[in-house]
Amino acid sequence: MRRLLKFIPVSLTFFLILGILVGNYYQFSPKVIAIVAIAIVIIFSVVFYVSEQEKITSNIFIFGFFICFFFIGISAVVFKNQINQRSHYTNNNNFSKNENVSSSFWIAKKLKSNANYYKYEAEISAIGTEKAKGRILLLVKINLHKNELEIGSNYNLNAKFNKIPELKNPFGFNYKKYLKNQQIHHQVYTEFSNLIPLNYKSEKTLSSVGKFRETIIKKLAKNGFKNNELAVISALLLGEKTTISDELLQDYSKSGAIHILAVSGLHVGLLLLILNFLFRPLHSFKNGKTYAVIAVVILLWMYALIAGLSASVVRAVTMFTALAIGMQLNRPTNVYNTLVVSMFILLLINPFYLFEIGFQMSYIAVFSIVWIQPKLMELWYPRFWLTKKVWQLLTVSVAAQMGVLPLSLLYFHQFPGLFFVSNLVVIPFLGFVLGLGLLVIVLAMLNFLPFWLGELLRIILQKMNFFIEWVASHEQFVITNISISFAITITSYLIIISFFKWVEVKKYVRFLIFCISVLIFQSILFYEKYNLEVSNELIIFHKNKASLIIGRNGNNIQLMSSDIIIEKRYEIDSYLLGIGVKDIEKLPSMSNSFVFGETKVVVINDANEVGNINSSTILLLQKSPKINLERLLKTYKPKIIIADGSNYKSYSESWEQTCLKNKTPFHSTMQKGAFIFQY
Repeated sequence: MRRLLKFIPVSLTFFLILGILVGNYYQFSPKVIAIVAIAIVIIFSVVFYVSEQEKITSNIFIFGFFICFFFIGISAVVFKNQINQRSHYTNNNNFSKNENVSSSFWIAKKLKSNANYYKYEAEISAIGTEKAKGRILLLVKINLHKNELEIGSNYNLNAKFNKIPELKNPFGFNYKKYLKNQQIHHQVYTEFSNLIPLNYKSEKTLSSVGKFRETIIKKLAKNGFKNNELAVISALLLGEKTTISDELLQDYSKSGAIHILAVSGLHVGLLLLILNFLFRPLHSFKNGKTYAVIAVVILLWMYALIAGLSASVVRAVTMFTALAIGMQLNRPTNVYNTLVVSMFILLLINPFYLFEIGFQMSYIAVFSIVWIQPKLMELWYPRFWLTKKVWQLLTVSVAAQMGVLPLSLLYFHQFPGLFFVSNLVVIPFLGFVLGLGLLVIVLAMLNFLPFWLGELLRIILQKMNFFIEWVASHEQFVITNISISFAITITSYLIIISFFKWVEVKKYVRFLIFCISVLIFQSILFYEKYNLEVSNELIIFHKNKASLIIGRNGNNIQLMSSDIIIEKRYEIDSYLLGIGVKDIEKLPSMSNSFVFGETKVVVINDANEVGNINSSTILLLQKSPKINLERLLKTYKPKIIIADGSNYKSYSESWEQTCLKNKTPFHSTMQKGAFIFQY
């Protein structure tokens, strides 16, 4: 590990990541970045000249070099963000934030549809008559008489560009933040009848590959693959997950085998082994190894193209390209170095990869396997070949799970207790399934697929899905609703790293660091528990056509709702999970007034009269009550007016104008999200 820290790319990558984090969380204009870049170049040149002339220590030069890469990280975020570029559609003179916009675009990618809309990722080609670029989320209302839009097809549309909604309720999924990392800043709702087809198709590489991928899926369907079998083979080999049912995804998640459905390092690594085996005969010829490595690298990147160049695929192929070169040329390759170099290259190309869950988990998983798995292997030395292979596979699975566990709990809040069972059974056969699947696809595209071969693969996939479903059915082994904070996640990694560093070399200092890590972990737990017990707050959630109010007094949570039965409690469940509380008391009915601390809340709807309001009162408007708000404000002068999601949008907008006129604070949960009042 000491050698690793001395490896220059490790230090450069560290400062690059630091710069990316700063550039992402603080806004910098391209002009400021350009000025700072010129200043750094001048200062760096002067320092280099002085260090050469005066023969002073090179530490100053090295420090300046690291600062440069810190700044490169900031610059990468600023200039990679398309919204900062002049050609982006938001910077076009014809673009309007509030009115319909005439735009031309092509369909770049199909996304998973919902009950009401087909979803697509579309690339803007023009706004009005001027060229532009940028990505949007296109939602087309489902019409049973219309087929889905084809990838690469071009359309003209006159419609409003809507901003991606902000996070409405605490601890919910931040969809806007997720799409922002994908360079998507607006969504457009439309119907098939509003789309005007253009008489040409996009010849972009990704659109051509997308159409080729669709052709492969159609060929497989024609040869008898359907439903879950077709969905799984499409995910395993083509990276196409939009057709997988929610039930099947849930089963793979509960069984701890969800990583199998995402084309990543596991798949690319197996593919590399298959390709190395196929091209090994070339080693007997002159320059055969060179030709073999060239062929393997080309085929790896061709596969990455077919799989859609997703972040996980690009990441894996970049890493294994370096590994393939080392393997074929018989040059010892430090796996840590390979990991860091691939990470460095990827983050230079796209700094937003850093914020993707897959990117974080994949690198941590591989690092854990390389570092922790050999230590687990030393715990037992099996005598027989079969038990040795089973033990090796088990230690790989355990090492990977140990590495990703804190991050997995932070993001997904569950732990599949039978992960080792599903991995022990599925992973040994995965290489065979991938090899057979590739052969089936090639033969299907050539219209030369024997029925028995396709049927063999289909039966294997069917049995694999059945096994995964059986493992997932043992829900008593799936630990759910686990709530951990970011601070706990970081300290968990401190414990894991310090423990295995102590296992490497049993020194007193390393054991002391491990003990300190455990103490920090416990201190954070105690602090969070104390903070939970002393927190008191009132939350008026945003929920369409309903009212949800939570009053929290430490661990005691009371829920008031306008719904008699709450079937979908996503907002409430996310909140309870976020604060780490499981029990909640549902009050039988929504009161017309209630008190939190020293603050009184009065509810006004069509069912009750106005009264008992003063200047310290929070006034909550529900179900679009027909009241004279201006007269009420002048008479009672409430502290703040709140309109929740049960009101008509037009009413809320009218009330906002009235409050603005009378200088009374107004909060609409439709616009600003949940109202949180701490007392």
